[in-house]
Amino acid sequence: MDRKLVVSSSPHLKTTESVQSVMIDVLVALFPAALAGVIFFGAPALITMLLTTVSAMVTEAIILRQKNIFGDGSAAVAGLLLAMVLPPTVPWWLAVIGGITAIVIGKQVFGGIGNNIFNPALVARAILMASWATHMTTWVRPVDLATAATPLALDQRAFSFINLFVGAVPGCIGETSAFALILGAGWLFYKGHITWRIPGGFIGTVFVMGFFFGGYGGAMAMFSAGLFHVLAGGVMLGALFMATDMVTSPVTAKGQLIFGIGCGLLTMLIRIFGAFPEGVMFAILMMNALTPLIDNKTLPRKYGEVAK
Repeated sequence: MDRKLVVSSSPHLKTTESVQSVMIDVLVALFPAALAGVIFFGAPALITMLLTTVSAMVTEAIILRQKNIFGDGSAAVAGLLLAMVLPPTVPWWLAVIGGITAIVIGKQVFGGIGNNIFNPALVARAILMASWATHMTTWVRPVDLATAATPLALDQRAFSFINLFVGAVPGCIGETSAFALILGAGWLFYKGHITWRIPGGFIGTVFVMGFFFGGYGGAMAMFSAGLFHVLAGGVMLGALFMATDMVTSPVTAKGQLIFGIGCGLLTMLIRIFGAFPEGVMFAILMMNALTPLIDNKTLPRKYGEVAK
């Protein structure tokens, strides 16, 4: 017999995918947003992305004592995602510190990939925001890089919906272009890495709350307010790439929908009633903390199990 019986422990579900292949797919999906960031914000955006990504990969390689700095690709994803939520003109040293922080505090302190409770990129951003708030809240206009306020800091009539959709507005490197984010997320949907539940619950809740609480006037004005809150700030990036992180989001279908709705609800509560104009980062981190509880409460009942 040329075939041998292989005996191994469960599970026996086999797939051609690996952690590295999934991470490469995420990097491919982030490429349109990264390209849009370079088009609108030029060399500073590119330098920031390179610094955060390389510093994250080198840090993980040192901690794991591996010669291949790319490894499974998760460090590269964390570093690039961090760059996506940074202003384009942050100092070089801040980008490096952010990349190191994302790996050391956001990931490896919990035991490495698959064990981190919070999204590493958002952990790093929160620490950078608390440490260097001035650098983290200095925004520039696309192309000429002149200092300017973000759409959320101004009235929604200050920017057209076309500019908000395309990305020709001040903001973080990877959050301004809804078009690029949707284009990239389409690849993740196609590959089956994400489903509609978290993005749908997140974006849908933001739109509904923006519709009822973000504007006054007729139905058209309320619709515009809801659409504005979806397109402005980091909702699209957060809903499509941050909240859908497989490690820090629920695994059950019902749990994912609850998670997405919770992210949208907290985002809008902070935007409308809080002191900060943006709430995506805080919302996702808070829901990350609730993920184990959500999973526990939404686990499907085993066949034949009797409720206590």
